[in-house]
Amino acid sequence: MTFAVRYYTKTGNTKRLAEEIAQALGVEALPITEPVTEPVDYLFLGNSFYAFTIDPEVKQFISTLDKNMVGKIVNFGSAAMLNSTYKKVKAEAKRVGIEMDDKEFHCKGEFKGLHKGRPNAEDLKAAVEFAKQYRQE
Repeated sequence: MTFAVRYYTKTGNTKRLAEEIAQALGVEALPITEPVTEPVDYLFLGNSFYAFTIDPEVKQFISTLDKNMVGKIVNFGSAAMLNSTYKKVKAEAKRVGIEMDDKEFHCKGEFKGLHKGRPNAEDLKAAVEFAKQYRQE
């Protein structure tokens, strides 16, 4: 299996998750400003809700993906208020013909004092365990 990890963050929470996931997969976590230039079986895409949707930069990144370069997108992220961005990311991925994996990782994220210290060490460990299951497929 081949992997890539890309993330979008405003607070640094998703970057922390991305770095842990990437290390577990043996790749480098890169921001979405870095295109996917080599074919991968799984693209782990970290993002969060901003103003009740995914950021326009995440939508733009997904629109640039080549369905011949990405097997599936694996969604991950953190958020203080809302939960998963899965449906929003899936809708964008569908537009470019890329499948979403059924599994995703999500945890609470600190924002303006809410969920202080999240993602915490337990969240990061859970993200690593989540990523490791893909190495076994």
